[in-house]
Amino acid sequence: MTHNTHHDLSRPNASQFNGVVLGYTQLPSAATDLILLGDLTGRYATGSYSRLSSDGRTVIPRGDRQGAAEHGHRITAAIACHVARAGGSIDQLTQLLLHPEHEGGRHTRHIALRSGQTRALDYIRRIWNSASKTISTTIALSSRHDAYEILAALRDRIETTPWRGERGRTALRVLRAHLNFAEIAGGPLHHASERQTAEEAGVSRTTLRVIYETVLRPRGWLRRLRVGHGREGSTWYLGNGNIAGHGGPALLSRFRSTQFPPDPALGEWTTSETATTADIDSTVLGNLMGHDAFAHHGLGSAALMIISALHVHPDQTVIELVGTSSVSRATTYRTLKRLADHGLVQHTGETWNLAPRALEGFGIPLPDADNSHTPAEGWANIAEQHGTWGIAARRKALHTAERAAYQEALSRLGEHRSKAVVIVRDGRQVLIPAPRPDEIPPAWHTPDGRVLDPLTGRPATDWRVATDGRLILITPSDQRSYDELAAAHAEALSEWESVA
Repeated sequence: MTHNTHHDLSRPNASQFNGVVLGYTQLPSAATDLILLGDLTGRYATGSYSRLSSDGRTVIPRGDRQGAAEHGHRITAAIACHVARAGGSIDQLTQLLLHPEHEGGRHTRHIALRSGQTRALDYIRRIWNSASKTISTTIALSSRHDAYEILAALRDRIETTPWRGERGRTALRVLRAHLNFAEIAGGPLHHASERQTAEEAGVSRTTLRVIYETVLRPRGWLRRLRVGHGREGSTWYLGNGNIAGHGGPALLSRFRSTQFPPDPALGEWTTSETATTADIDSTVLGNLMGHDAFAHHGLGSAALMIISALHVHPDQTVIELVGTSSVSRATTYRTLKRLADHGLVQHTGETWNLAPRALEGFGIPLPDADNSHTPAEGWANIAEQHGTWGIAARRKALHTAERAAYQEALSRLGEHRSKAVVIVRDGRQVLIPAPRPDEIPPAWHTPDGRVLDPLTGRPATDWRVATDGRLILITPSDQRSYDELAAAHAEALSEWESVA
C-alpha cells in the first residue's frame, strides 16, 4: 500500500481539515501540518529568539515577544511559499491564515487583533509578494536525484559562462567553492561560513565579501538567505545566474574610473576580445584553487582557467584558448609562458597541451624553456619559487584564532558576564571587575570550573564558576542576568534571616 504525501484540498476531509473548504489542488503533508498544527518540530524557531548585536560580532537574546513574533513571521512566510508553489492565490492564503482553528495563522490573527484587519491584510500582501518572488527564482526538488540534476546543470552553465577579468575569475573560484558545499549538502540550499569559503576558494575573507556584493549576488549566482551567528554558518542558495545580470550592475571599478563608456556610433569596442561562451573543467579548477601556487602573486587565477580549458580540450591554439578560458590574449600569452617555464604545458607548432602530470604540479624539461626555471616538482615547489608558500596555512591559522576569540565571546555571553571597568594607569590598562555578592573562595571549586559543596566536598551539578571566578547557576530554564541573580540572592537571604 503506497502512502501519498500530498493531500487533495479540493475534496476536504472534515476530520482532517476541520471542515474548511480550500481551493487549491494539492499541498504537501508538511504544509498541511504546518497550517493546521503549527511548528511542532521547531524547524522555524532556529535563530528566532536571538539576533546579532550592533557590533555584528556577538549574539544577544531577543525578548520573548520579539522572539515569538519572529517565529510566527517565519511560519507565515513558509505557508505563503507553500501556497504560491501550489499555484494558489492571495485570497486563499488569507483564508488559511485568518481561520480561527489554524494554528499556523496565529501570528497573522494576533496582528489583526492588535492592529486591526487592514494592517493584517497589508501584512499578508507583503508576505505574498515576497513568497511569489522567491518561488519564481527557486526550483522545487522532489528527490535527491532531482537535486543532483540541478547541480549538474548549474555546473555545466558555470563552465560555459565567460568569467572575464581578474574579478570574474576570482568570482568563479568563490562560486565553485559554494558548489562544492552544495554537492555535499545535496541541493542548492547549503550552509557555509565566510572563513570556510575563503579557505576553500584560496582567497582572503575581504576579497570574498567584495566578490559576493559586486558579482555573485547582483548577477543572480548566489544569495545569502540568513547570516550565520553563534556556531551556525550562513545559509546560502545557488542560483542560475540571470542573463540580464551580466550587463546590469556595474562593478566597483567602474564607479572609480574616469573613462567614458564606449560610443556605438564611433565603432568603439565593438566586440569583446573573448568569446560569449567558455568551456572549462570546473572540477579541475575546484581541486587546484586551494593550493598556494595559485595565489594572487603566484600563478594566479588565469593559470587555473587555462589549465582547466586545456584539460577539457587538448591541442588548442592561443586564439582558441582566449575563447574557451575567457582570458585576454595578452594574459594568455603571459600565463602560457609562465606555465611553460615550470614545464606544466608544452606546445607543438601552434597548439598547446598539458604536461603528463601537470594536474599534480609536476612538469617536464622543455628545450626552449627559460634556463632560470627548472621543471616543477609539485605545487609546493612552485609556490616556493613564487614566494607564496604558506599563505593558505597562515590564513587557516588566522581563521582558527578568530573562531577561538568568537567562541570565547559567546561563552562569556552565555555566562551573563557584566562589563568590566578598564582604567589606564602608568600607560597600562587595568581591569577592575564589577563587585558581585556571589564570589566564592578558590578552595570551593576545581580548576575545570566545577563547584564543590563545602559540606560534602562533592561537585554541585547546578552550579559552576565562570572564567572571571564568580559563581553562576546553570539550569535549562534560568536565563537571568547577574543583576537578577544577585537581587534574588539578596531577597532570599533577607527572607531567611527574617524567618530565623
